[in-house]
Amino acid sequence: MITLMFLTYAAICIVVFKLFRVRASTWTISTAVLGGLFGVGGLLIALNYNQPFTPDARILFYTTPIFSTVIGRVVEVPITPNVPIKKDDVLLRLDPAPFQDTVDQKKAQLAQSRQNVRMLKAAVGQAEGEEREAQAARDRTKQAYDRYAIADEEARRRQQPPPFSDLQEANERATDQESVAKLSAAKAATERARLAFESSINGVNTDVARVEAELRHAEFELTQATIRAPTDGFATQLFLRPGMAAMPMPIRPIMVFVHTDQTVFASSFPQNVVQRIEPNNEVEIAFDGVPGRIFRGKVARLVDSVAQGKLQPSGDLVLPEQRSQSPGKIVAIIQVLDDYSSYRLPPGSTAQVAVYTDHWSELALVRRILLRMKSWMNYVTAMN
Repeated sequence: MITLMFLTYAAICIVVFKLFRVRASTWTISTAVLGGLFGVGGLLIALNYNQPFTPDARILFYTTPIFSTVIGRVVEVPITPNVPIKKDDVLLRLDPAPFQDTVDQKKAQLAQSRQNVRMLKAAVGQAEGEEREAQAARDRTKQAYDRYAIADEEARRRQQPPPFSDLQEANERATDQESVAKLSAAKAATERARLAFESSINGVNTDVARVEAELRHAEFELTQATIRAPTDGFATQLFLRPGMAAMPMPIRPIMVFVHTDQTVFASSFPQNVVQRIEPNNEVEIAFDGVPGRIFRGKVARLVDSVAQGKLQPSGDLVLPEQRSQSPGKIVAIIQVLDDYSSYRLPPGSTAQVAVYTDHWSELALVRRILLRMKSWMNYVTAMN
C-alpha cells in the first residue's frame, strides 16, 4: 500500500515536471521529495487510522474430527475425498457382527429376566401357601397343647391326679414351639419372595430394567457401527481404508469432515483502529482469488477478545515475555453482501478488506482507489 502511494506520487511529480517544464534542480527535486515524504506520510497516517485496511482476511470454515465411539474393524468407506455429500450420508461402516451378537445376547437375557419375574410371582404364591399351611399347623398344635394344659389345670384344681404325664405335656409344648418356629420361617420366606418380586424401578423389575438398559446400550453400539455425516460437507485427506481398526480415541480422529453449510468471513486489524470500526460500517473486499473484482459488505460485529490474552488452567505459570512477542489483533466479522457463489472461492480463501468509517470520510475515495489497485495487482501476483 505504501509503495503504491509513493509510486503514484512519483508519477504525478514526473507529469508535473514534464507538463509545466519545471527545471530539475537540487531545490525542485528536494522540494518534491520532502513534499512527498510529509504529504504521503501524513495521508497514510490519517488514512490507516480513519479508513482501516487489512490484507489479513479469510473465509473461515468449521471442521469436525470424526472418530469411532466403539472398537471395530472397518469394512467399507463408501465416500470419495473432497466430494460433497449430504447430511446422514454414510461415511464408513464397521463390521456389525460383534455388535449384533451382543444385541442378540441381551435380548435373550431380557427374555430370561422376564421369565424370572413370572417365576418370582409364582414363588410368592407358593410361599404364601406354605405360610397358610404353617399357620394351620400352628393352630392345631396350639389347640392340642392348650387341651393338655387345661386338663392338667382342672385336675390340680380338683386335687386329682393329672390325666397326662409330664412327658406328654413336654412333648406337646415342644411340638407347639416347633410350629411357631416353622410359621415364622414361612412368613420370612413369603416376605423374601414378595420383596424379590416387588423390587422395581418405575414399575419395572430391577433385573429386567438392568438388562433393558444393557440392551439399549448394545443397540446404540450397533448403530455406531455406521458413522454418518453430521451435516452437508465433505471429507478431506481421507486415508482410512477397509481392514483398518477404528478405536474411540478423540486425540486421533480417523478422518476430518469439512462443513459447507456455514462459513464465516473474518478479518483482523491492529488494535489502534478499534476505536474507529463500528458495526454496520461499509466494507469493500478484494479476494485474492478474484483479481479486479470488488465485493461489498459490512461489519457484522467485533470479537470482544484478543487471543494473546487468554488464560487456561494448566500446570505452567504465565510467561509475560511470551505474550509480549505479539500484541495480537482485533477480529472483525464481515457480512458479505454481494453474492460470490459463482466464483470458485473454497473455504480458507484470503482477501483484502477496507473499512469505511464515519471519521474523515473524505479519505474514503483514496482508500477505494488504492483497494482497486491492489485488486488489479492480484493478476501480477498470480503470474508470479
